[in-house]
Amino acid sequence: MAATVPQAVQSCHELLLWLIPQLDKFPRSRRFTLGERLEAGVIEVLELLVETAYTRNKEAPLRRANLRLEVVRHLWRLAHELKVVAIRQYEHGARLLDDLGRQIGGWLRSQPPSELRS
Repeated sequence: MAATVPQAVQSCHELLLWLIPQLDKFPRSRRFTLGERLEAGVIEVLELLVETAYTRNKEAPLRRANLRLEVVRHLWRLAHELKVVAIRQYEHGARLLDDLGRQIGGWLRSQPPSELRS
């Protein structure tokens, strides 16, 4: 079954699998604000990528996923700046987010040009 799942969906799933235990370590003061936003953001990206895999017009959900991922990147950086995550966890998470962004961008570029674009 994993062979039929697009790579971006699998990568997002793996990101969540790694991220959720990291968020569980957030201090209580940040867990229910910043941590919840990060988790919900990556889950939303996963939902949009699954939607993309099953729809004909892939451009709109991919663009929304890319935008949501950008917000998650900023929240992840903020978590580091607030010293909620250590530098090594931050770097690893940033690499995973960057890799997922590249996959989404590649998927978006592989779509045929839309007739409605100017």
